[in-house]
Amino acid sequence: MKVKIHTLFQYLLETTEADPEAIVGFSLSQSPKLGEFIDALDPELPLDWNGTSFRGLPALRSHVLRETGLEGICDPDDVLITAGAAEANYLAIMQLLEPDDEIIIETPGWPQAEVLAEAVGSRVRHLVRRDDEGWEFPMNQLSDLVNERTKIIFVTNPNNPTGQRFSESELGELVNQARRVGAWLIVDEVYAGLEWEGSRSPSIAGLYERGITTGSVSKALGLQGLRTGWLICRNRDLVMDAVILRENSSEIMNVMGEVIAEVAMRPDRYGAAMKKAREDGLANLAKLDSFVLEEPKLSWVRPRAGLIGLARLNADIDGDEFAKRLLTSPYRTFLLPGSAYGQPQHIRIGVGGGEEVNLQLGLSRVSSLLKTLD
Repeated sequence: MKVKIHTLFQYLLETTEADPEAIVGFSLSQSPKLGEFIDALDPELPLDWNGTSFRGLPALRSHVLRETGLEGICDPDDVLITAGAAEANYLAIMQLLEPDDEIIIETPGWPQAEVLAEAVGSRVRHLVRRDDEGWEFPMNQLSDLVNERTKIIFVTNPNNPTGQRFSESELGELVNQARRVGAWLIVDEVYAGLEWEGSRSPSIAGLYERGITTGSVSKALGLQGLRTGWLICRNRDLVMDAVILRENSSEIMNVMGEVIAEVAMRPDRYGAAMKKAREDGLANLAKLDSFVLEEPKLSWVRPRAGLIGLARLNADIDGDEFAKRLLTSPYRTFLLPGSAYGQPQHIRIGVGGGEEVNLQLGLSRVSSLLKTLD
């Protein structure tokens, strides 16, 4: 099995040392500083594993159940703490998927599942979201694609990268389609909690016996560097399979990630952090929406949740060339081209990062580059 690099990560590798002065489309909330947690940390903490459970700190798992709305539906042992949602997705997919299986994946969407499926040798079938249809999930396509070989349906909610989201009735239909063939349904919820319209969607682990919820503290809380996420599933065999696979890779969680994440997810801290993330995100979303509406060479479907969206370039240039030119002098501004998600005529823009990303400066430079395209 050889895992090939996907376009998104390739672009990040190529531009890591670019040192931009602004970022348009930062994908997580402003990151807290370590000092904000020092008073809550025990200086006598052993820097071994947590010494309690291979599934993760019990207190952290309880926080996860509370904030995903699964308290009383799932048990703490249904939760496995992982190195971010990426490891959670990896553990589930690699234990479930075999070469003769099919996996159904939305596009645009988070590319990890497709990379892993291709490495396994499974058949990938795509559900295509379209911007001229508001990036809506094509449920009619799903019913046509699901068959007896479908092993996994993998989606993101809110969608990464368009910021669209499933209604409760749509989640119910996802479950119906998965259940009729016994497929597993993995829903990556890394942007859950940052809804700009309506309340948080119910987590799939509470709706379906083969539903797998994955998430992390990376996006909404801005704690990407902790590498702390989770996998939730009521099927204990699946959770144990994930524990076994991790035993042969990273083996255990890093204790500092677990401990700081547990502190961050305590109700008082979590509530305040999420309130700030939503306020900052909404304020920046208003600025970004106005910017796109006033730019004749840009158009987009406003995100309904999350920190990022895709904007179409209405000019004789593709997203890759635009992003590369924007990163050079005099613009020195970073954004991801839409090709990272299979959308070459788009660019990824967004509202995360706080003051440090200089969003307003970045937007002015995007505008300056667009004007040169006249």
